[in-house]
Amino acid sequence: MKIALLLLAFLFADTASVYDFKVNSIEGRTIDLKKYKGRKILIVNTASECGYTPQYKELEALSKQYKNKLVVIGFPANNFGGQEPGSNTLIKEFCEKNYGVTFPLSEKVSVKGSDINALFKYLVSAPNPDFTGEVKWNFEKFLLDENGTLIHRFRSAVRPTSIEITKYL
Repeated sequence: MKIALLLLAFLFADTASVYDFKVNSIEGRTIDLKKYKGRKILIVNTASECGYTPQYKELEALSKQYKNKLVVIGFPANNFGGQEPGSNTLIKEFCEKNYGVTFPLSEKVSVKGSDINALFKYLVSAPNPDFTGEVKWNFEKFLLDENGTLIHRFRSAVRPTSIEITKYL
């Protein structure tokens, strides 16, 4: 146990920025967050069978409206009420067919618990003026500035196109 903790500490010791992360896309390619330097990033954990699922439409609108200064990345997760039960293929098809999603989606990940994705482990503990701690539900949002610093975190009910978010864009 002690060795495992030391190994984890070593692995995350050099993780000083969101740009240190690479994630697998829903299509199986690599999304290197470093390529988004100079743009804001909105990271959102998503689910296809949630009451907040219609936020996909606003996320797509935000992505298109601010395409030169913002990238939206969705992270499908099945952590809350089994609301993302499908495979990566089914999730991608659902998002494209029902909401016209063109922004990047990661493969399905875990955003809390013992199998939490490394990026979310970083994000839930990153300092910001709002709050830290585990993700509470689907469609929580993490807004990073052009330098990869987490500047705001929003709970699920905050709509993507709301003034709470757009005032930073």
